[in-house]
Amino acid sequence: MKQGVPRVEIVEVGPRDGLQNEKRVLPTSVKVGYVSRATAAGLRRIEVAAFARPDRVPQMADAEEVLRSVPRRPGVRYVALVLNGRGLDRALALEAARPDEINYVVVASDEFSRRNQGMSTASSLEAFRAVAERARDAGFFVTLTVAAAFGCPFTGSVPVSRVRDIVAGAGPLDEICLADTIGVGVPGQVTELAAAVREVAPGAPLRAHFHNTRNTGYANAIAAVASGFVALDASLGGIGGCPFAPAATGNIATEDLAYLLNRSALKTGVDVTAAAAAGTWIGSELGLAAVPAQLGRAGDFPLAS
Repeated sequence: MKQGVPRVEIVEVGPRDGLQNEKRVLPTSVKVGYVSRATAAGLRRIEVAAFARPDRVPQMADAEEVLRSVPRRPGVRYVALVLNGRGLDRALALEAARPDEINYVVVASDEFSRRNQGMSTASSLEAFRAVAERARDAGFFVTLTVAAAFGCPFTGSVPVSRVRDIVAGAGPLDEICLADTIGVGVPGQVTELAAAVREVAPGAPLRAHFHNTRNTGYANAIAAVASGFVALDASLGGIGGCPFAPAATGNIATEDLAYLLNRSALKTGVDVTAAAAAGTWIGSELGLAAVPAQLGRAGDFPLAS
């Protein structure tokens, strides 16, 4: 890539958000292989585990073992989802094997928050502030993800003011991630939410998490880049979804997103051919006839010289 090409970071969430919604529970060794293939494809920020209750999310029951087993390479940062103080305690107990970052989710609607985390949005936000303070004191990079920011599967539309107020009440933030958890968003919402969040957190980097449930995920990704988001979540193979939201199908696919961005004169650092191979491989490990990603079937198309 030429110097001066704008960079958009792709955060690989397949090993966590991808696998958590798949029926087959994979062994730790396969998860580690998934992460290794992601790093070989050029991905440098990877969400590898969730400190969730094993009875609710059995796919993440081996979070500690995954973090002890993934290869530690220069420039690669590992992220773990933390839902409460107990999750942070588990991350801290790993000591040298702990993640580099934690991602904490606050759900924008009360109904979804109660079903997902057993508490209201206000209570979840209060818990986040306490966890974030402890995590920063321990040296973690902390991301606040506002889930269902574009719409709730149980109560419908989520006002922009609701998302803005959550961010305003969160305290100091290393990064804000706006998540279209159920894939209902459109590009106009991306622009509107970005402007609203910047009013209350002007210095925090913006990240976005899109699902392609209604085939708007890639359009939303381009709108996010145009709105100044510096990081986008994606999943190799396009696998995954939210186990607590009806019909919340797969994430946008890493290989398809990287192809779109690379050919739009943006720098991702992702080798799309290697990423597509990794997406196809994880699909076979999950017993899927085909993954949602398209690039593994269509192949790359070279840039003009």
